[in-house]
Amino acid sequence: MPYFSKIKSFSAICFLAFLSQKSLAQTGKTTVSQDPKFEQLLNEKRKINSSITITDRYKIQIFNGDTENSKKTLAEFKRENKNMDATIVFSTPLYKVWVGNFKTRIEAEKNLNDLKKKYPNAFLIKPNK
Repeated sequence: MPYFSKIKSFSAICFLAFLSQKSLAQTGKTTVSQDPKFEQLLNEKRKINSSITITDRYKIQIFNGDTENSKKTLAEFKRENKNMDATIVFSTPLYKVWVGNFKTRIEAEKNLNDLKKKYPNAFLIKPNK
């Protein structure tokens, strides 16, 4: 019996040594495969983001205040004016609702007069870069 006990012990030690070698033999290589459409999507997002707030066009600010009321104002405006762009811009500490994207001041002032009926505090702005 002592002979079988030594063989079992030796077998167990060899097995554990072999197992530990396999578990420590890890490689540090990582391969990341990225869909080419992902980069295209990021480029489109960058274009859209850059055109929203930093342009040389005129906009009309119809609201200035907290986040909840700005979201309500934006949703209400979009329901009533489906053909005009609108967005919320955060400028510490307030949220602003900007509408339109007008090339000329005359076009912006015409729309401003129409919007003042519904939003009396609306005014014309020209965001700078």
